[in-house]
Amino acid sequence: MADRRPAGEEIRRAVLGEAHVNRSQGTATEFDRGFVDLITESAWGTVWASDAIPRRERSMITLALLAGLGNFEEFELHLRATVNTGATREDIREVLHHVAIYAGVPRANHAFKLARSIYAELEDTGDD
Repeated sequence: MADRRPAGEEIRRAVLGEAHVNRSQGTATEFDRGFVDLITESAWGTVWASDAIPRRERSMITLALLAGLGNFEEFELHLRATVNTGATREDIREVLHHVAIYAGVPRANHAFKLARSIYAELEDTGDD
C-alpha cells in the first residue's frame, strides 16, 4: 500500500495553511499522534488528494457537511481555508442556503453568524 502521508501533508498545508498545520503538529501528543497521522493519510492523502472533484467544490462540500452536522469548530477552520481553495463568499452563501433547506435553518443560521464574524476578521487583517 502506498504511503499517503507525504501527499496528505502537502495538501493539508496547501488547504489549511502552514501556520495551522504547524500548530496542530506542535500540540500533538503521544496519545493523539496516531490520530493526526490517520487524518493526514486518509482525509488529506486519499480523499482530498483525489482529482475527481476540484478543491473548490470539495471545500464547499466539506463546509456543507460540517455546518449540517453542527461541527462548527471544524466549519470555522475550513471556512478560513477557502482563501486557499478558491471558494468565494458567494459560493459559501449558496452552500449555506442549501444547508438551511436540507439540514435545518438553525444550523445554517449559526453557520452564517460564524461566517460573518470570520469574514469581518479577515477583512480587518487583510487576509481575504
